[in-house]
Amino acid sequence: MSRIENKFTVHFWGVRGSIPCPGSNTVRYGGNTPCVEMRVGGRSLIFDGGTGLHVLGQSLLPKMPVEGHIFFTHSHWDHMQGFPFFTPGFVKGNNFYIYGAIAPDGSTIEQRLNDQMLHPNFPVPLQIMQANLEFCTVTAGQPIHIDDILVETAPLNHPGEAVGYRVNWCGGAAVYITDTEHFPDHLDENVLWLSRNADILIYDCTYTDEEYASAKSPKIGWGHSTWQEAVKVAQAAGVKTLVIFHHDPAHNDDFLDNVGEQAQARFPGAVMAREGMVLEIPLTANLSESFPVSNYSA
Repeated sequence: MSRIENKFTVHFWGVRGSIPCPGSNTVRYGGNTPCVEMRVGGRSLIFDGGTGLHVLGQSLLPKMPVEGHIFFTHSHWDHMQGFPFFTPGFVKGNNFYIYGAIAPDGSTIEQRLNDQMLHPNFPVPLQIMQANLEFCTVTAGQPIHIDDILVETAPLNHPGEAVGYRVNWCGGAAVYITDTEHFPDHLDENVLWLSRNADILIYDCTYTDEEYASAKSPKIGWGHSTWQEAVKVAQAAGVKTLVIFHHDPAHNDDFLDNVGEQAQARFPGAVMAREGMVLEIPLTANLSESFPVSNYSA
């Protein structure tokens, strides 16, 4: 087995929420919307298809033919707007499994990706993509098995619904939780369950507590959380590394530097998500170990 095939790494291609915001004030953290890739034993698991997916796609071109699994948390625009610009999806011989839950209106992830590429909003339809695209329905609370990788899922608290994911392999675990809003009087049990003893927790930290509860412009009910709540979750769940993620487009590099300093003061394992950042998870189990099906139910 090669060195690549026995590693579990997390790559950040887009870390910004709501809208892309390139510019001189966002250079250090990046302006692309959400896309996180987990390379697990030589396999590529991609979470969300924001504009960061385009950057990931360009990096894959020298490696074709390629195969990957793309998981959508939900289909708000900032999480899927990069898909029509995912170049490997247009190349015959590539193979992608695409996962998403049924939306409240009954539409599948395939229907929603198709609809965003219809006239007059986009010049070419989904059907022009020549890669093999296999669409898979996610039921929040039900596990997904990809060979010896176990992907656990749970519903999140977001307008229009969203799904959180936990990837387990060889004793390591990485958790992707965005977009979600915390509760005022208790920690979200679904979030805690997904986060339990994780090596890496990537969490929606769009706002500060002060912004969230601002008397002038509160963000309550908008479907996002704060870095202070992320610290509470990380501490309660026994997380090793907390990744502050889904940066508000109004937060420039200096603002995020300050958030990072405050978060690390409260939780030494906190890091700020940056485009291009790579984190490696230490493996503690035998590479041939298989994972049991979860007993969790939504």
